[in-house]
Amino acid sequence: MIDLVFDGARFEEVRGPRIHTQSAHGTGCTFSAAIAAHLARGLEPVAAIRAARDYLTAALVAARPIGRGAGPVEHFPPGRRP
Repeated sequence: MIDLVFDGARFEEVRGPRIHTQSAHGTGCTFSAAIAAHLARGLEPVAAIRAARDYLTAALVAARPIGRGAGPVEHFPPGRRP
């Protein structure tokens, strides 16, 4: 999976694996909240996006199905902070 980031001057690719899971509900909100959290911690924008991408990947890998349909990501994956 590739995210393309434009910082106003240049494009940068942020790559990560595609995680196949039924538990992907809330990925957009989780990703944007993780970016905001990393920016608040003082990371530069592209670094915050990379860190958020790493967190979301861990959250998807750790997610377990709940009921039927799309389940939520695991917001507290082992060893990771948002």
